Amino acid sequence: MRRPPDRRRQKSTVGYLLGRFFSFSELILVNIIKKPLPRITPDNKPFWDGCRRHELLLAECNSCHKVHLPPGPCCPFCFSDDLGWREASGRGTISAWTVVHREWFEAFRADLPYNAAQIELEEGPRLTANIVNIDNSDLTVGLAVEVVFDDVTNELTLPRFQPR
Repeated sequence: MRRPPDRRRQKSTVGYLLGRFFSFSELILVNIIKKPLPRITPDNKPFWDGCRRHELLLAECNSCHKVHLPPGPCCPFCFSDDLGWREASGRGTISAWTVVHREWFEAFRADLPYNAAQIELEEGPRLTANIVNIDNSDLTVGLAVEVVFDDVTNELTLPRFQPR
């Protein structure tokens, strides 16, 4: 028998949650932190390892020498798979930003209102992060910022930015 259109099939909570994570340890971390965490893959692992050491690393193509984010299996400019990593200056400017006032996720309720900004790094790539140590009403496009690191857990450090 067919279900009416307004009645959706209920997903198994455990199956749904386990399908979202690569490992059981990631599931445990999300339960402790209660916020979504970045998914660490072989392509972006050096970036997250650098953040843990408080270094902002960018993927660099060894063929065309261009830097790019997000990291991937090949260069988005010349499609070479000869990639390396280099440390960024950590400086940039805000190219776009928004302030979130609505509670989309319960875990972010205590942070409301919070900002999300796109930072154009001096090296060229853009990175999305939060701006800290500033009132949201003072955010402007073109504001000069520098990276600071937030040690969320022993395994995960997030890059955030503050005004220079």
